[in-house]
Amino acid sequence: MKKKINIKNRIFKVIIYSTLILISLTCVLPIINLLAVSFSDKSSSVAGLVGFWPINFTLASYKYIINQPAFWNAMNWTVGRVILGGGINLLLTVLTAFPLSKQTSEFKHRTLFAWFMFVTTIISGGLIPYYILIQTMGINNTIWALVLPSALPVFNVIILLNFFRQIPKELSEAAYIDGAGHNTILFKIFLPISMPALATITLFSIVGHWNSWFDAMIYMDNPVNYPLATYLHSIIVNNDTTALKSIQEMAFVSEKTTKAAQIFVAMVPILIVYPFLQKYFVKGMIIGSVKG
Repeated sequence: MKKKINIKNRIFKVIIYSTLILISLTCVLPIINLLAVSFSDKSSSVAGLVGFWPINFTLASYKYIINQPAFWNAMNWTVGRVILGGGINLLLTVLTAFPLSKQTSEFKHRTLFAWFMFVTTIISGGLIPYYILIQTMGINNTIWALVLPSALPVFNVIILLNFFRQIPKELSEAAYIDGAGHNTILFKIFLPISMPALATITLFSIVGHWNSWFDAMIYMDNPVNYPLATYLHSIIVNNDTTALKSIQEMAFVSEKTTKAAQIFVAMVPILIVYPFLQKYFVKGMIIGSVKG
């Protein structure tokens, strides 16, 4: 009987591992191909000969990026958006999740506010009201148009408030007895032991702002104000590569290699940040998604 169970367990593990490996390959192989194309010469990439290894290795595409002001301008916009938007997201999420994590006896109308916020994840006002609001506020063509509409991510609030509710109530009660106020309890007790949840919502905010492209197309009239994702969208989907036609490197690079190089450079910051937050990510997702 034990042998049959062991055989079934082994078969199950083989199936699971094989499936995970296949899923991982579907994620990793396109990135490897992209990197190989970016390091290949013009003729090889245009002919479609590049697989997972560069052909006729060259750094011409990356040299082109270094001398491309539009790319670095878009990068600066994105970095500014991530820092400003991510900071606002984190601050407002913490200040909103803390009172909503309290019991009804401590915060009488917490259920009403919680349901009000939850409804916004299901029902949206629509794109036109958003645009009219941004125009009325006079913040179009500014970075505020990119960060204020998403200043308070409700999903992040739900994760953090559920994490706060897992913290033993005795900690806050002991602090109250010692004379601590709400601010002291939040910043000196709750936040230091909530690093997994904070890392999780920080990662969500960073990735969200870094990859967002559609809002800039709506709120920005001048392409000079495009963040990196919108800039890449314009040159890849809309095939806006007019700058490439006027450079001397045209003999050494192609649209395909320069696009691949720019996409890979845009991926690097997220690839660098993620490993530092990964150890907190799973724990924060599990604890923060369990209702206490």
